[in-house]
Amino acid sequence: MLDTKVAELLNEQINKEFYSAYLYLDFSNYFKDQGLEGFANWYWVQAQEERDHAVLFMQYLQNNGCKVTLEAIDKPDKVFASFGDPLKAGYEHEQYVTGLIHTIYEAANVVKDFRTMQFLDWFVKEQGEEENNAEGMIKKFDLFGSDPRALYMLDSELAARVYSAPSLVL
Repeated sequence: MLDTKVAELLNEQINKEFYSAYLYLDFSNYFKDQGLEGFANWYWVQAQEERDHAVLFMQYLQNNGCKVTLEAIDKPDKVFASFGDPLKAGYEHEQYVTGLIHTIYEAANVVKDFRTMQFLDWFVKEQGEEENNAEGMIKKFDLFGSDPRALYMLDSELAARVYSAPSLVL
């Protein structure tokens, strides 16, 4: 049985991951409305990944005999003045999620819950990739976003992103 505090944090993370998916769907809708299909696709795929992260946390809790409690998902409340705004908000959000994962990891470490720490190792690595991807999007946009032809090319590049399910074994 998992430590009560660790299980509580893991359960809260499920909701945070579903919120992340909801947030990225909102970003996808924004870009779709703006005619940037590639950006919309990139965040659509990102939303799928976040949903899968939530499911992985659910399965981990269930596999450890813990009850999963799903909470309401907050409505994304971001208002965008430019194409770069969602990119910056996405990067900030990934930094926030990294902090959440670190908090759970620290709680597991305190109680010497090595199994949960091992489970979280994948998410620690994943968050590094998520932050790098989000920061890379900002850099590319800052370089090319003001040139319509370059923005078109970047949008075309982002349209090629495809979803692949995580390969984490529970």
